[in-house]
Amino acid sequence: MEDSNFPMAKIEIAKVTEIIKNSNLDAGIVKELITAIQDEVKAAEKEAEANPRPPAQKKQYVILVSDPEGVMPEKDLVGWVVQIPESDSPLTTTERIHKAAYDFNASPRGRRNPVSTVGEACESVSQRHFREAQVWVRTKVPVSLITTNNEIPTDGDDEYKVDRRRKEID
Repeated sequence: MEDSNFPMAKIEIAKVTEIIKNSNLDAGIVKELITAIQDEVKAAEKEAEANPRPPAQKKQYVILVSDPEGVMPEKDLVGWVVQIPESDSPLTTTERIHKAAYDFNASPRGRRNPVSTVGEACESVSQRHFREAQVWVRTKVPVSLITTNNEIPTDGDDEYKVDRRRKEID
């Protein structure tokens, strides 16, 4: 069964059956109780099979950037989510991706299909090359970059309904 509680239910039923068998009840009554429990379990199994869970909702990554002064360009941007060691400067990220791309292009697979952009590198370069360069790409495909003014609007503030890129009310 796919239900995560089902194995626990079987254990509970086994315990109940054992307790009933160890009690001083008549053998006919014990048999009736065990049969009733087994019938209930079978009915629950059939119901679980008839009503499968809906598929998990697919999610996407979005990069949210604080832009309180509004200095970011007013157009849609995309990027990749990557990780580097905490003690290193974030300015070394592009150098790390370049190093991984150079190493990939020197490999047999890279010689057949070399990468020439950061986007191609994030999509095509294997994790082994990124790991050696100490950069971990979390999103192979680019994700949307969304800016925010980093403020939560108050109840009386109507300005929160305006998207500064589109200059119109939702």
